[in-house]
Amino acid sequence: MKSSNVKWVFLREVRDQLRDRRTLFTIVVLPLLLYPLLGMSFLQITQFQREHVSPILVIGAESLPEAPSLFADDGFADAFCSPSEARRVQLEFQPAAADGDLDEWRSTAQTAVQEGNYDVVLIFPAAFSERLRRIQEQLDRPAKRVKTDGADGDSDGAKKEVAATRVAEAEDAADMPEPEIFLNTAREKSTMARDRVAAVLRVWRAAIVDDNLKQAEVPQAATEPFEMVNTDVARDGTRHVAIWSKVLPFVVLIWSLTGAFYPAIDLCAGEKERGTLETLLCSPAERSEIVWGKLLTVIAFSVSTSLLNLFSMGLTGVFIMSQISAIGGNAAVGIGPPPLAAMGWLVVALVPISALFSALSLAIAAFARSSKEGQYYLMPLLMITLPLMMLPLMPGAELDLGTSLIPVTGVMLLLGALIEGHYLEAFRFLLPVIGVTGVCCWLAVRWAIDQFNNESVLFRESEQWGVGLWLRHMVRDRRETPSLGEGVMCGVLLLIIHFFATLMARAPHSWADFASMTVISQVAFIAVPALLMAIILTRDVRQTLLVRMPRPTTLPMSVLLAVAIHPLGFVFGQGVQRLYPFNDEMLVQMQQFGGLLGDMRAAVGLGAVLFVIAVVPAVCEELAFRGFILSGLRHQGHRWLAILFSSIFFGATHGILQQSLPACAIGIVIGYVAVQTRSLLPCILLHAVYNSLSIVLAMVIPGLAAESLIVQWLFVETGEGWVYRAQTVVAAIPASLLILLWFRRLPYQATPEEERHQALGHQAATAMVDY
Repeated sequence: MKSSNVKWVFLREVRDQLRDRRTLFTIVVLPLLLYPLLGMSFLQITQFQREHVSPILVIGAESLPEAPSLFADDGFADAFCSPSEARRVQLEFQPAAADGDLDEWRSTAQTAVQEGNYDVVLIFPAAFSERLRRIQEQLDRPAKRVKTDGADGDSDGAKKEVAATRVAEAEDAADMPEPEIFLNTAREKSTMARDRVAAVLRVWRAAIVDDNLKQAEVPQAATEPFEMVNTDVARDGTRHVAIWSKVLPFVVLIWSLTGAFYPAIDLCAGEKERGTLETLLCSPAERSEIVWGKLLTVIAFSVSTSLLNLFSMGLTGVFIMSQISAIGGNAAVGIGPPPLAAMGWLVVALVPISALFSALSLAIAAFARSSKEGQYYLMPLLMITLPLMMLPLMPGAELDLGTSLIPVTGVMLLLGALIEGHYLEAFRFLLPVIGVTGVCCWLAVRWAIDQFNNESVLFRESEQWGVGLWLRHMVRDRRETPSLGEGVMCGVLLLIIHFFATLMARAPHSWADFASMTVISQVAFIAVPALLMAIILTRDVRQTLLVRMPRPTTLPMSVLLAVAIHPLGFVFGQGVQRLYPFNDEMLVQMQQFGGLLGDMRAAVGLGAVLFVIAVVPAVCEELAFRGFILSGLRHQGHRWLAILFSSIFFGATHGILQQSLPACAIGIVIGYVAVQTRSLLPCILLHAVYNSLSIVLAMVIPGLAAESLIVQWLFVETGEGWVYRAQTVVAAIPASLLILLWFRRLPYQATPEEERHQALGHQAATAMVDY
């Protein structure tokens, strides 16, 4: 690859993009106008909320006690409402009706609020004053002295009688009507008026309590024996930094994604529409050089968009905070302008993040036939990346080894730690974040280059689509094995079925419940959909599901591979659980399941347990994932990508992350065996033996440890139960590699798509050498 060709493509694409008015508006004009407009709108809304006068109807105010008086001069009393708040409420008084007409007044109040005549209607029932009077009498009543002839039992009985009487009177007073506020929560003005009235009533209620206590000669401390004292140890400026550390990375990542996507569409799908892509492909530049030139262009525009948005957002934030400070609201808001150091860290992190999003956008845009079609692909990309961006915003999310290994999430948490000044914490997890981000960037770039090397992707023809055409195509144009789209559709369908089945599932309480739930879920929700799709969508069900006799030697080698690789899978599963520990609820469920396993062995024996937990899932899951799904995914031309994505589907159906990652890892091994042997029987055998070893380790090994020296040499008891010894795990590594090398020596039969991809790779390598 020559840098001069990459530079030539880069300068060409930058020049073409700068000539496009839509690109300039999206990158330059929109960021400079968006945040000032949002800031002005925010200030206008804030001013409107502060100045809006709320019309309020008060019914029954004449029955309230004279002291403390809630109303004065057709408004709230100054003791309970500040002058500024008093100007924002407009009270209208109506006398209360008799007790029998209270329901009628409620209906009138409801109608008045619904029609918008008043923001809020406040009703004081006529019996409300009686409620206050009774409460006051109970406090004013002196403690009765019960005179007795000296018998303690009679004195205690009289005291209990007095106490019971006072409790009954208090309950009678509590059952009397209380003030009611009628509002319309669908109208923001009504909710705002309710908050104003409720604040005044709270102050008035506190004043009534104080008067009652004074009259009863009860100290106020009796109602509030203590108060919580909050001591904020946060350093000056760190409170608002904590807020910006979550907001700024999210905004920058969103804009780097959108800033990369639209130029990528124009550079790929747009050139297809203009007919200039063919000219570029005929130039002396290699496909990889073209991809790198376009990628650098997209990165440049992504970084520029993010920087302009960051600059505009920072200036707008400073202006908004200054305006809020001028009106005395900055203390209430608790935030200030964005820190200057945060901008520097965000600029540093922009390059790798923009490279990742630019490579993904370029690969997706190369698949699109037109700019309009390319814009439709933005939503799936956002649906995948937004959860990764939202995870750091959740309460309690922090940077650790587990979160640092999550793409995008680790970058956001690392930026948050740097912005908050936690440099030591950020330095501890810097390498994992850089490593994961670098691997993701490399994979995305490789995907983009593969897309440009595939002529069927670059020059896809327009096609009509309809439900009828699609159904006729599935039945009439069936192939021997499922297509790529049908394989993906099967995987997505199984995930959807698994999701709803999990929602409807209930916890098993016996062996019969567990066995029936396991068999039904495996057969009905995994095996049957795959079998039906194989029958309907393909011409050769046996070839699709790999139903053929393999070489006899592959069966015992599959058993040996399961035995050899189980220690590695067990250790990997333990590592995943340490990175992402189970919560308390999940631990309780795991303990209940462990107890249920013990009961099952005692009730039905080990053979029945192995059949339900090991054999049935092995058969059903292999039919679906290494049968139909893997056969369909292999038509995209990459054997290892097909194995990887089928394993991802396989792991996702296990529900929780701590089980999905180990299942995905062992799924890759089983997928490799399926591709090399071209038969499902070794896969089923490997899967069943692997699951059986997990059950044996949990149920059988503890009973054999005291009697068998072999068990004592292979396993050791820890606080987590019986686990493999270190020498067992070390010995499993070369044993697994040797067995996998044996499977690699088997004759491999590639699909037509894989053969074309290999031929294109050889041609590109030969052309590069000749060049």
